[in-house]
Amino acid sequence: MTEPARTGVTDTDVLIVGGGVMGLFTAYFASDLGRSVTVLERGHVGDPATASYGRTRSYRNDYLDPTYVRLAREAIGLWDAFEAREQVRVLVRCGCLNIASSRVTPDLDATYARMSHRVLEALGMPTQALGADAIRARFPGLQADAGQLDAGAGVVDLAAVTDTLTRVLAERGVRVVEGVQPTAIERGESGSFTVHAATRTLTARSLVVTAGHGTNDVLARLPGCALRVPIEKDRPSDARYFVPPPEDRHRFTAGAMPVVAYLDAGIYCHPIVPGVVDAVKVGYYNPPDVPRGTTSIDSIDAFVDRCFPALHGMASAPVEDVDQCDYDLVADDDFVLGAIPGAASAFVGVGWRGTGYKFAPWVGRVLAELAVQAGTVYDIGRFDPARFQKGDASDAPVVTDAAPATR
Repeated sequence: MTEPARTGVTDTDVLIVGGGVMGLFTAYFASDLGRSVTVLERGHVGDPATASYGRTRSYRNDYLDPTYVRLAREAIGLWDAFEAREQVRVLVRCGCLNIASSRVTPDLDATYARMSHRVLEALGMPTQALGADAIRARFPGLQADAGQLDAGAGVVDLAAVTDTLTRVLAERGVRVVEGVQPTAIERGESGSFTVHAATRTLTARSLVVTAGHGTNDVLARLPGCALRVPIEKDRPSDARYFVPPPEDRHRFTAGAMPVVAYLDAGIYCHPIVPGVVDAVKVGYYNPPDVPRGTTSIDSIDAFVDRCFPALHGMASAPVEDVDQCDYDLVADDDFVLGAIPGAASAFVGVGWRGTGYKFAPWVGRVLAELAVQAGTVYDIGRFDPARFQKGDASDAPVVTDAAPATR
């Protein structure tokens, strides 16, 4: 149930600070384990200022790092299970095509498309390499010399996810309190937490922080916690909607067009999804997986001219209804996920970059298992928050609002 802040004291097994998709999936899995759960959200669930708001996000398997490939597969399996259990469709299974053009990145073998294809092949994952002729035949209007088709990928319907999680959590009696954030946190003699938020006081056995850019504000109020996560803000530098004429619209729907990505150049395209988004969305951003080299693409228009001439001449407009948030990046480009050093029974998840949404059910399951069972079935040592313990060599400025560095 979603409720406003009010005066009172609430006892709960698991208290989650942050009601974005990571916090809601944590509540989903924690309540599934039979625990009482309360979520605090400083804004409101689905707030356009959060990274969980929008129409679509891509999901895919094709990372250059084998660990993220395996975790993406695990996350997709959890998405499938979520759909089956809740009888909803949240994944639009249109595939994802990573492309490369010698006009843009002359060394095709060193492009994201070719490198990710080799990683997937080495792991025995489904992947299909396409040449220029095959790309032109299957996807008219798209010009590329190489492509890697990840057929098990596509886009996530964000509104359907939020609506389903909100409904299910309400049915389970999970309290979602909007418009509040912790003003003070105390530790009880039994190891429990007492959290003061506006006129409300809550006591909890376990604390989970999924507060995005507000993470360090929460950590600073936690007794005995020296952790500060070096979070950097980032967002697409440009995003546009392209509206095809009615007679051509069918060519750009999810039934005919996959997600198209040119990650070396920082480009992604989402197809039309009827009932979700009625235009082709093209974004230009700082790719988190590979450093952007010198290419001939420095804008969405340049990408359209060189790689996707089918969009040329279409009516287009800036994306203003979504993508008004900042993504949370961390210094080493790895997730921050696990126990908070010096604060027993407290856990944190942050640093999802622009790619994190697809991992949400996996993140939620991990945090719920940690909060309820004091351990998880997954090996998350790589993501240990302790690597950013204040005073370590890795300690860095906490939040930066400067223009994103080339990545």
